[in-house]
Amino acid sequence: MTPLFGDVIGHGRVTDLLERDVAHPGQAYLFVGPGGVGKATVARLFAAALLCPSGGDHETPCSTCRRVSIGSHPDLTSIEPAGTTMLTVDQARATVAQSRLSPVEGDRKVFLLAEAGAMSEGAANALLKTLEEPSASTVFILAVEAEEELPSTIASRCRTVQFGRVDQGELVAGLIERGIEPAQAEQVAMIAAGRPGLALTLATRPEAAAYRETWMGVPGRVSPVPGHAFLLAEEVLDALDPMLGALEQRHADELAEAEDHGGAGKALKDRQARERKRAEQSLVISGLEMLASWYADSAAAQFGGEVRNRDIPVHDLAMITAARAVSSAERVLGAVVALRSNQRRKLVLAELFADLGA
Repeated sequence: MTPLFGDVIGHGRVTDLLERDVAHPGQAYLFVGPGGVGKATVARLFAAALLCPSGGDHETPCSTCRRVSIGSHPDLTSIEPAGTTMLTVDQARATVAQSRLSPVEGDRKVFLLAEAGAMSEGAANALLKTLEEPSASTVFILAVEAEEELPSTIASRCRTVQFGRVDQGELVAGLIERGIEPAQAEQVAMIAAGRPGLALTLATRPEAAAYRETWMGVPGRVSPVPGHAFLLAEEVLDALDPMLGALEQRHADELAEAEDHGGAGKALKDRQARERKRAEQSLVISGLEMLASWYADSAAAQFGGEVRNRDIPVHDLAMITAARAVSSAERVLGAVVALRSNQRRKLVLAELFADLGA
């Protein structure tokens, strides 16, 4: 692995593939994987390697790599949604026009769409022609959580790179290497569930243990009474705020720096709003995955199988039948699907908790 990818936690197969591609890259890449897994980080590092005169093969970042990391390199164009939602057709047309221009400094231009799933149908159609007949000097990198977020005509013209979740042991080791205490690293890794980006956001939060306890305590508190289910949904959502302290501090620092250079623009504030929304979504999904693991452990324990959450007393896991535990785990994972389809969190959780308590 080149030093450029040395700080990436996990994803060795992906970074090995991208290293081999640096000298002769494809025209378009589609990075696919869960939110918080590290796609955007690897995409920016790959862009740096593509634009770097040495292909990123140096011990300390060169000026090119540093400029890519802060988004100031003239041959790197990052396309972000307009406002808080969509990549528009006008943005796509502007991208197409830019892609026809020659590079400013080197032999390549890189276009990075870290939120390509937010592309409107019109934007996708406008971009399609460029992907069908690309300039030899242009590389596109698109990142999505699932290929289905893009029209098949776009996805089929990209080299797909799958980002899986990182093994928990590897994630814990990566956090410890970055100075996180082992006990904290274990807690954070359980919450992040194989997503290094989310783990690094939470790494210094002392509330990590309490957040996990909130979700693991849900099976003993669910109720079929709608009012009680709504109150429980509010409680688990309120537990999000303390977990986002590090992200909020970074956003405040970014805004302060922007003010020092002439004011914080709307684009920065919109990007921060999207980033917070994604972090909240990842945390809620992580909570649901932890809850599903409780029910899976309940079923496993009653048949003498191995359990994941060894700190949960066996008598707690036996509070429901194995059959009920299995159906509850399936219901929880169904709520994850509902959240990913942008249904309202509180309603999804309240309905889930009422069903679990029925």
